[in-house]
Amino acid sequence: MNDFAVIPAIDLRDGRVVRLKQGDYAQQTIYDIDAIALARRYADAGARHLHVVDLDGARSGKLDNLAVLTAIAATGMSVQAGGGVRDETDVQRLFDAGVSRVVLGSVAIRDPERVATWLNAYGSERLIMALDTRRIEGRWTLPSSGWTETETRTLDDLAPWYAAHGARHLLCTDIDRDGMLSGFNIDLYRHLAEHVPMLAVQASGGVRSLEDIRGARDAGAKAVILGRALLEDRFTLEAALAC
Repeated sequence: MNDFAVIPAIDLRDGRVVRLKQGDYAQQTIYDIDAIALARRYADAGARHLHVVDLDGARSGKLDNLAVLTAIAATGMSVQAGGGVRDETDVQRLFDAGVSRVVLGSVAIRDPERVATWLNAYGSERLIMALDTRRIEGRWTLPSSGWTETETRTLDDLAPWYAAHGARHLLCTDIDRDGMLSGFNIDLYRHLAEHVPMLAVQASGGVRSLEDIRGARDAGAKAVILGRALLEDRFTLEAALAC
């Protein structure tokens, strides 16, 4: 990945392209486009990287959309994917499906010691820690299981821990902004740049404009994830890549 990357996202539920508001499965928008066709559209627009989330798997702990994900990976982009990864077998299944980087969410929050062994086995470039967060009573909490359960560890506990144990990539979504088109939480990414400068942070949640992309870049993020804004034509992917 270059110094700064713009990464379109595809969220899958029952094989269909969807977006949730604030991670709420009851607030779902279904988009009338085939997921594989959308991946090809993004590739044709110049994207070299793609972020794919198995929303069913995130809750069930299974790779429910693996067939669609395999077809997306076959389009030739560098795909990072997560949702439903609970053990090393799941990690290997995603690599076998053609995924370049596996995104670890709930398991990274609940069992960091085990994930550290995967970092040793696969290398820091092939695994992304997804520490998606919600601000509650002055703490950056870490919801898990598709953001339906809240764990005791916080973002400020685990991000430095992973940095010290060999992680290189951190994906961090402000859940309250996700799918809301309210702009990135720039203060969150400044906070991470200050406290874990050794991690390449991917900003996610709420992007609405090209200025939001530039703001995240200037705050120290190394990549941005774009979801609803692209699906609803707030700006073109070509314009975002030009940032």
